Amino acid sequence: MTQAQTNPVVVELYTSQGCSSCPPADEFMAQLVNDPNLIALSLHVDYWDYIGWKDTFGNPQFTKRQKSYARAIGSRTIYTPQMIVGGVDRVEGNDPMKVLDSIRKHLMAGSPVSLSVRREGDKVAIRIEANPPLQRGTRVQVVRYLPKASVEIERGENAGQTVDYHNVVTSWQAVADWSGQEAFEMMADAPGTEPVVVIVQSEGPAEILAAARAD
Repeated sequence: MTQAQTNPVVVELYTSQGCSSCPPADEFMAQLVNDPNLIALSLHVDYWDYIGWKDTFGNPQFTKRQKSYARAIGSRTIYTPQMIVGGVDRVEGNDPMKVLDSIRKHLMAGSPVSLSVRREGDKVAIRIEANPPLQRGTRVQVVRYLPKASVEIERGENAGQTVDYHNVVTSWQAVADWSGQEAFEMMADAPGTEPVVVIVQSEGPAEILAAARAD
């Protein structure tokens, strides 16, 4: 049985404080993060830092993740702002209609994977199962984020602007591999007060099969 009604769609925004075309996409995220059908996450890359402003949230790991998405489709091109919807659709981040069309498609598609997560102190309990079993392996990932942050940008292309950022990812860690066959349970570290998201994604990176926030 699919989980179409309970499985939110993950939207990843690749952005940078040093990118002059990014603020409209960052503003669009303010709408997406309030949609209960979505888990919208901002990943700040570091390849604009050379312009003169070092992104305060920039992380080379997120640049690497964006490059991995490009390689998965045989491309060498990465850019900001870019949105990845459901781990599959690559959309220019300043095209809200295309983003929303992609989201609607993923909401209708559903998934054979069910995922439950629960905070237990500094841990998060994860349970996953698939019906029918999957034909390929997946990766279980734990994501932490800041719900909102305002940054005064002093140099670079956005010098003089104060930009609000939403669901800013601070950590994205692979915690297990799951075959997609038998039901899977584990406890993962989740110290601190930042919100927790668990994502089950096909290897590639490719399709995100399930995602959930920990209570």
